[in-house]
Parts: sequence; C-alpha cells; structure tokens
Amino acid sequence: MQVVEKAFGYITREHEGQLQVLVFEQNTEGAGIQIPKGTVEEGETPLEAVTREMFEETGLSRLTVKGLIAEDYFNHYSGALQKRYFYHLTTNEKRDTWQHHPTGLNEAGFVFSFYWITDEQEVTLAQGHGDYLYRVMARVNH
Repeated sequence: MQVVEKAFGYITREHEGQLQVLVFEQNTEGAGIQIPKGTVEEGETPLEAVTREMFEETGLSRLTVKGLIAEDYFNHYSGALQKRYFYHLTTNEKRDTWQHHPTGLNEAGFVFSFYWITDEQEVTLAQGHGDYLYRVMARVNH
C-alpha cells in the first residue's frame, strides 16, 4: 500500500491574552473547516513541506515553527494511508479574517477564507484535522 506523507500546521497567535488557532473554509462543497496542510513532496522533509505548504495555503510569510507535535498513520477516506506530521507554528498576524487563493498544485480556483478560533468546541474540524488540537490549546510545546 502506498503511504502519502502529509504535513499539517496548527498556526497560533496570541490575541488579547488568548491563544488562537488558524482555521479556514474553502469555496467547495463538503470540504469542512480545516487547518492548513499539504503533501510532502519527493526529496522534501516534513519540516520543509510544512513551511512551504503554510505559505502556499495561507499567504503568511512570517511563521515560526515551534516544533513537531505528533506524527501518526491515518486511514484517509480516499483509501490512501497517510503518514501525518502535525506541527505547531506561530505568527504575529494582526488580521482577524482574510481570503487567500492558494498557490499549490491543483488548487487553481480555490479560495480559502481564514479566521481564528480560541476554543476546541468552537468549530467542528474536518475529519482528522483536530486530532491534536488539544495539545496546542493546552500550550504543549510552548
């Protein structure tokens, strides 16, 4: 079975004394609320992938990688087995909401609408995206 490596990013900021996590919705039906992620390309480390993917998907250029939170294997609904790497990144982004046209492969026509959450219960993330959110919200790896 082919294993697809995926790099996920929990991007956080401090805002009015609260830790907030960046999430987005895209302009396609059924995609759900997500965190930025992408495929680890051939010849790329997961760390390099998360750095590239976070910029491609969010447009944010000033991100600091705090560390790897978790890695696991996940049976994706597509049938693919994913090896997932979850990273914690921080930003000093001031905007509360924005839209971005992702620049990755096969993402033409997509519009991602970003916003911040302060509580795990605030939204229901797409399957698998919230698996380690509690670790960020509990300030693990800070």
